[in-house]
Amino acid sequence: MGFPPSLSMLTLFRSVIASLYLTNRFFGVMGGLVFLFGIAYPFPVLMPTGEGALLIFVMLVGVEIYGLYRTNEGIRARRITPDKLSNGDQNDIDITVENHYLFPVNTTVIDEIPFQFQVRDSFFELVLQPAEVRTTRYSLRPTKRGEYSFGAVNIFASSSLGLVRRRYTFSQNAVVPVYPSYIQLRKYELLAISNRLTDAGIKQIRRIGQSMEFEHIRRYVRGDDYRLVNWKASARTGDLMVNNFTDEKAQHIYSVIDKGRVMKMPFEGLSLLDYAINSSLILSNVALLKQDKAGIITFASKIGSLLPAERKTSQMHTILELLYAEKTGFTESNYELLHATIRKKVPQRSLLLLYTNFETLSSLERQLPYLKSIARQHLLVVIFFENTELRELLNAPATTTEEIYLKTIAEKFAYEKRLIAKELERFGIQAVLTPPKELTVNTINKYLELKARRMI
Repeated sequence: MGFPPSLSMLTLFRSVIASLYLTNRFFGVMGGLVFLFGIAYPFPVLMPTGEGALLIFVMLVGVEIYGLYRTNEGIRARRITPDKLSNGDQNDIDITVENHYLFPVNTTVIDEIPFQFQVRDSFFELVLQPAEVRTTRYSLRPTKRGEYSFGAVNIFASSSLGLVRRRYTFSQNAVVPVYPSYIQLRKYELLAISNRLTDAGIKQIRRIGQSMEFEHIRRYVRGDDYRLVNWKASARTGDLMVNNFTDEKAQHIYSVIDKGRVMKMPFEGLSLLDYAINSSLILSNVALLKQDKAGIITFASKIGSLLPAERKTSQMHTILELLYAEKTGFTESNYELLHATIRKKVPQRSLLLLYTNFETLSSLERQLPYLKSIARQHLLVVIFFENTELRELLNAPATTTEEIYLKTIAEKFAYEKRLIAKELERFGIQAVLTPPKELTVNTINKYLELKARRMI
């Protein structure tokens, strides 16, 4: 049974009203007509002009409304997002808009971005010709791991008259997880495969001595160490041959991540924990490419995760999923428990890269007995963070008494950070003091340096 004509017209009218928007141009013309009628009050001769202009205006509005609503699907749009977003990186989001009208349309695209970004003024203006398909791109930089919910894509379409606009809403609801920085992971992986890590700031580390792992015999080239000449192979082939060695493989590399309250501090929107997680992910991949075994240990007041160092093909996927779920808290980290866990679960001598943060020498001294005990069994590298905001304060000129006082306090904290590094090195513990943004490069450099020095 069909709807009564009056009811269907009422439904159509309601749908038009719900999606019809008046533009600034509409109100500008209306203001001009009001002014014209106001002038016509003392000058009646202008009244016919005003009435004619009003009639033309109403007709133009009616024509534009008819053109925009004569078809149900004049505009189509869809959002294209990655399966997952990369934390701390710019991620590209594409929106494709199709014009199915028979005339050019001016469109305003408003995407409902996840609330975590706190973006309320993001929109795009597109002019689409008939049957044209246009893709616009914007970037988002998440600073927290977790699930991000996208809403609808809203399109406001108007003709060249620009008096009214029709709103199209496309339900493009999607929940996209934000993972540790896999974009940087791929970047370093490609550089490592092509032996171009120096492009990312990784230093060429000169080997001290030779590794004991023999790889193969090859023909001598200029620059080779003459001490590597294999005289028996040279006599047998008639060419000068040398022994080729490679770095020792299958060494155990653990990224040990402190999830306590000291890692809650943010720099450029990203917490120290997220910097550490991104660095651990990339370092693990570089270690696997170097034929070493990579593992993860996380801890706070309790042990979070413990992934044994392996070199399986699925190890990177396991590490990525493990790091995605890690969260920091407001508790103090239990180094005594960390020491007991490492002693029990990591029996083989390994390289332990401990990501943490010490602000004062006294905070280090409380944990130093456990760090020294760990360093007796393993090669321990403590990686902690330089306060870059203090550096900016130190570099700024001080003119007032207050600025001099603040600069003196900042110098004290910066000096104490350097004392912490020296105190660690005094007990045979490797230390890396790094700005958060340079964490990954400095950590990889330290790993390659220790391999070159055959300390692992």
